[in-house]
Amino acid sequence: MTKPNIILINCDDLGYGDLGCYGSTRNKTPNIDRMAQDGIRLTDYYSASPVCSASRAALMTGCYPNRLGFGPNPVLFPGDPIGLHPDEITFPRILRENDFRTKIIGKWHCGDQLPFLPMQHGFEEYYGLPYSNDMGMQGQNPEEKIPLPLMLNNEVLQQQPDQRGLTERYTEQAVRFIRKNIYQPFFLYLAHMYVHVPLFVPNRFMKQSDNGGYGGAVECIDWVLGVIDSELKQAGLFDNTLVIFTSDNGSRARNEGGSNSPLRSTKATTWEGGQRVPCIMRWPTKIPANQVSSELTTMMDLYPTITKLTKCNITHNKKIDGHDISPIILGSPGATSSYDCFAFYWRENLEAVRWKNWKLHFAKQETIGRTSNPLNALYNLETDPSESENLYKEHPDIVQIIEEKADGIRNDLGDKLTNTIGLGQRQIGRVDNPKPLTCYSKDHPYIVAAYDNADMPTMVG
Repeated sequence: MTKPNIILINCDDLGYGDLGCYGSTRNKTPNIDRMAQDGIRLTDYYSASPVCSASRAALMTGCYPNRLGFGPNPVLFPGDPIGLHPDEITFPRILRENDFRTKIIGKWHCGDQLPFLPMQHGFEEYYGLPYSNDMGMQGQNPEEKIPLPLMLNNEVLQQQPDQRGLTERYTEQAVRFIRKNIYQPFFLYLAHMYVHVPLFVPNRFMKQSDNGGYGGAVECIDWVLGVIDSELKQAGLFDNTLVIFTSDNGSRARNEGGSNSPLRSTKATTWEGGQRVPCIMRWPTKIPANQVSSELTTMMDLYPTITKLTKCNITHNKKIDGHDISPIILGSPGATSSYDCFAFYWRENLEAVRWKNWKLHFAKQETIGRTSNPLNALYNLETDPSESENLYKEHPDIVQIIEEKADGIRNDLGDKLTNTIGLGQRQIGRVDNPKPLTCYSKDHPYIVAAYDNADMPTMVG
């Protein structure tokens, strides 16, 4: 059999309870629900961070964000001098080195300086937004007005595109890419702008939604999957394409219509609602239908799993934190999680650790800031996914086991709460003369930052 094609669909702020197959009664998601029936639905799958830049860097590299230097910088802004270090080896780079065609459509958010953009990290083509859809006009300087740029490869294609039609443009790009690569293996990374606020939803989806703009955005995501599935079938690629559907972190759930039910709290927290997210995988010739797995899995696992399933030759020896979960998703009898434990970080603070079905919390931030306050809380996630019954005093033996494992994590990845420096941390990428992709002034309404040998930001560190 030829190597499988890979399509990774990553939503923005889509919550655990936002899909029909995860219990939603507010949003209509027939295509996504059918995908779950045709493949495997993971119930205990985690993003590596409760916010976007750190999460996406982890996805690309298979590493905890704190290993990559994203701990102090979990959300990047226009014109920031930092980003995913060019020395990091992303799995798209490995796929490209192994003769896959690679394209990203949508949100990148791992740095908007040239050395950090997707085409410097293994993608042959890029069409989308370099950061979140609300970040236009939010430069580091309050006086500075920066439009939201739509990018084509390394250049700004359009300033401030109409976001109401952007998802349809993304879908057209996806269809064109599939048609162009019928006869060779490809990796398509479709990173939706939905359901990050503000929501820009086409009228057709607003009219049919029972959950306002949020429901319309979710149903638009579902429609895109239907279009992609139809195109794969027409091209004869459906059976040999691994499609992965997931989210970068939990929902904001601030009365916009989103839900992390039955989990506790929201995006930007290390409670379950911040990081446990939907994940569905379908590969008709390999993944048995109607599977549901409660094994502990994470977004960092996609790196080793995809490179294993595509039989890629890997020449680097950089440490990664993800595990090959192909035995789980392929339905191998007795397949279990390879995780001894999983770490929950808020910025540089180790706030919680999951071991088996137990989760021990050490601290929590009261607001979305840098400070975490001490907390002694232990939950059994198998019986209490909403983290409502604190069993800390009842199970001192479990607390001790997890505390010891946490010390090992701290020594590797660091922990500001205990003033521990991690020996396994690597540097984030940095340039010494950052420039916004676009700038605005009275004399020059829109100026694209042109990079050439003399003008390109210089890597430092």
